[in-house]
Amino acid sequence: MTAPHAAPGPVAPSLDLNGRTALVTGAAGGIGRACALRLAAAGAKVRAVDRDATGLEALTDSATGLPGIVEPHLLDLTDLDAAELAAAGTDVLVNNAGLQLVRPLEEFPPDVFHTVLTVMLEAPFRLIRGALPHMYGQGWGRIVNVSSVHGLRASPYKSAYVAAKHGLEGLSKTAALEGAPHGVTSNCVNPAYVRTPLVEKQLADQAQAHDLPEERVLAEVLLRDSAVKRLIEPEEVAEAVAYLCGPQASFVTGTSLVLDGGWTAH
Repeated sequence: MTAPHAAPGPVAPSLDLNGRTALVTGAAGGIGRACALRLAAAGAKVRAVDRDATGLEALTDSATGLPGIVEPHLLDLTDLDAAELAAAGTDVLVNNAGLQLVRPLEEFPPDVFHTVLTVMLEAPFRLIRGALPHMYGQGWGRIVNVSSVHGLRASPYKSAYVAAKHGLEGLSKTAALEGAPHGVTSNCVNPAYVRTPLVEKQLADQAQAHDLPEERVLAEVLLRDSAVKRLIEPEEVAEAVAYLCGPQASFVTGTSLVLDGGWTAH
């Protein structure tokens, strides 16, 4: 006897950001580039923020023909006042920009530590601060902070990066609690190592810090704690960001969406 066919379940709503303005930092490459293109594919007008003019030009060319548009916005996020102004009027804010230096604590340059925290923690605060009045005024907004598995776990030799990402987690949760009565969600996306220039540039530093040949760093350091032995693609992270901007995630706030291949399952 043939079992009856189950009734089809509800179809998940597609992401429609027509009429919405999104701002993505670090948009010239890597995760930021993938996020900017994904949100433009959903119809958003994307303010692509970066200090890399050449990368922004290439991004704009790649967005040709998408339903939305990408507007390049050349900005160094250490200019905090300019960062806050740039966020005015945005409906979706993706805090993604980051930098990395791998050094033991006693050798870590204090000026670099300061810059990392400025770009990766203080700038997101100022961007959120600039975006919230518009979001609150219309009763809708989406804040997605591209954190890291290092927002949940520490690794040696990454004091500034780990400190910044842990701080970003707390900032995101605070924004979620304050934003909920106004229809604004705030979440983190937490990938492990992503195939980006930021990760590729780490290999030499990691080899020196761990006294390993560079060709062994990927397997023995970067992917050591991951059950899935590969790098994440930027587009996979962008899809997680898109999910958090969609109607199906309206009840998801104050949390961290972990994409770590099983790292934190240990």
